[in-house]
Amino acid sequence: MSPAPSRPPYRTLLLVSCAGLVPYGAQIRPVFGQAAEANLAELSVTAEASAPPGTGPVAQAGFVGGVTGIGGGLRPVDAASAGVISGAQINSRPITRPGEVLESVPGLIVTQHSGEGKANQFFLRGFNLDHGTDIALSIDGMPVNMRTHAHGQGYADLNFLIPELVGAVEFHKGPYFVRDGDFASAGSVRIDYLDKTDRNLALTSFGSFGYKRALTIASAPLGQGTLLVAGEAQTYDGPWDVPDRLAKLNGVVRYSQGTALDGFALTGMAYWARWNATNQIPERAVAEGIIGRFGTLNPTDGGDTSRFSLSGRWSRTSDAGITRANAYVIRYGMNLFNDFTYFLNDPVSGDQFRQRDSRVLGGGEISHTVQGDLFGLPMETEIGLQTRTDSIRVGLFNTTARQVRSTVLDDRVLEASAALYVENRVRWTDWLRTSIGVRADGFTADVRSDTPANSGTAWDGIVNPKLGLVLGPWFETELFVNYGGGFHSNDARGVTATVDPTSPLFNIRRSPFLVPSTGSEIGLRNRSIAGLETAVALFQLDFASENLFQGDSGTTEPSRPTRRFGIEWTNRYAVTPWLSLEGDLTVTNARFSDRDPIGNRVPEAPTTIASAGFTFGAGPGWFGSMRFRYFGPRPLIEDNSVRSKATALLNGRIGYAFDDGISLSLDVLNLTNARADQIAYFYTSRLSGEGPAGVADRHVHPVEPTAFRLTLAGRF
Repeated sequence: MSPAPSRPPYRTLLLVSCAGLVPYGAQIRPVFGQAAEANLAELSVTAEASAPPGTGPVAQAGFVGGVTGIGGGLRPVDAASAGVISGAQINSRPITRPGEVLESVPGLIVTQHSGEGKANQFFLRGFNLDHGTDIALSIDGMPVNMRTHAHGQGYADLNFLIPELVGAVEFHKGPYFVRDGDFASAGSVRIDYLDKTDRNLALTSFGSFGYKRALTIASAPLGQGTLLVAGEAQTYDGPWDVPDRLAKLNGVVRYSQGTALDGFALTGMAYWARWNATNQIPERAVAEGIIGRFGTLNPTDGGDTSRFSLSGRWSRTSDAGITRANAYVIRYGMNLFNDFTYFLNDPVSGDQFRQRDSRVLGGGEISHTVQGDLFGLPMETEIGLQTRTDSIRVGLFNTTARQVRSTVLDDRVLEASAALYVENRVRWTDWLRTSIGVRADGFTADVRSDTPANSGTAWDGIVNPKLGLVLGPWFETELFVNYGGGFHSNDARGVTATVDPTSPLFNIRRSPFLVPSTGSEIGLRNRSIAGLETAVALFQLDFASENLFQGDSGTTEPSRPTRRFGIEWTNRYAVTPWLSLEGDLTVTNARFSDRDPIGNRVPEAPTTIASAGFTFGAGPGWFGSMRFRYFGPRPLIEDNSVRSKATALLNGRIGYAFDDGISLSLDVLNLTNARADQIAYFYTSRLSGEGPAGVADRHVHPVEPTAFRLTLAGRF
């Protein structure tokens, strides 16, 4: 293989719209010339009739537009279930909490079962992803998922996200992509902030239940680049009998030069929050009148968290190819006080516990994409290296009213990983292109436990193939076939532990360090109707060990092997430049793949997820949106004898944008005042006066009642 003679300079055409980048539904694929002059790596990012750049609806008083650096350059969207969403689309939806911006990803549910400062709960493709297990989230090249976390493996707190700063979101589903490693079996979502804004922003919001928010975003030329500064402050009580009293401060400073493919950026972020928490409550406590629907059995639950980061990215494009690099260092801390079982374990002092996590993590990625040819056919090859190291102090303590009574564990963990990936992409004909890749990951951990028998070192590695095939287009239709292996890591403490820290006389079975998964998918994407993009995907995913939520400890623990298969149908319709429609449906069958008399249903695995909505408005004048979200019933235990209820929510927005840059909007959340549940679990807890064995019951966290939020924004 050698470069084709007389090849034009290697470059990438990236058309950035005022919406931040291209909307989901825009065509993102390599553009090839003829024979030796073809340039596979010359990516043309264009918005077709289905999503004209910069002219789509923008139903957000705080939307500023601007230019984003998407982590150094877009890869081809090479699966029916993959896509890119613009910042305009992200901000067009009324949301209750920052993490809900990810519900723009078709089939993804984002909810909450605790106070607003805690990480969200995620559901995708028949997975209860808990707080982030098996969905890899990153912001500006920095991982959000935390390994060996105090509250659960893969814990991903998105509360530091500022939606108005989002320039673009790139999402993949399934373990088919070489850049995706740990936690990415169900999918991955990459969020990139704006490098600069079209206009500065000053925004203030007031709403029901003590909601107050202020936000400022400004960017200006500095030297040969651009300086961007953003600051946010928020308070919120919620409808709870014991108010959340959320207090949040958030800031971003970024300096950038050049473009996403020839330039660099340095970014600093700082975030701090504290809150009270009304966790899920047993249904019997409400039925017996002990507490109300928005009450709590332990008013001292809650927590605090902080996150400080410094990151940078660099890219260069030349005749030799595209080189991208990014690096980051993050200091993170969390204290979480929870009480899920009340008096089951300690009938006198109660079961509240404190989970502490304090860590510094750092890492980065470097990749190089080079063009070439294979027997005269256009080809490109990408090679990359990823690293990450976490220095962690993690602890668990028994508490009463947030006062520590005893230490269960207080461990120190040094965990590191490295990955090498290679992918080769070839266009064989006008209607056939392939990608063949391989990814190798290596992990190591050193655990120093206050229980000496649980100290030790561990290492593991895994190699996974990644294959893709694209046929078409014929009649504006493409066929995608994907296959790949993935994995998630387990908590390093479970890998080295030999005894139960609460009862050292009892031995426990060690967990595997890395748990493999295997996925496959076949899908169609069609654009034959002007303005409409529709995609259908059939998928399957096998996991060697499922991570399940354990109600008594509030963490995830390894469980049995599983198999999932399902169908996903996604639709985006740009009816006019000022009106768009959308509709998504995912149906999944999730089962344990081994035999056990206890049953084969995967607890909390959703069967049906659906959403639909519309957005209108472009430029000055009226704007608005409406979105319906359906979260279907789920088995809560393995034999399916206990199930959750379905949740159907409707949110709406109406607003007016004046010519001078001032806009006023009203969001109405839970428009129909549905008495539904955000989340439901089934486990044993014990209320005061109940027998020592406790009672197995459904534990639910209710949806907030109808809430109003008024936003006044000025852009200048």
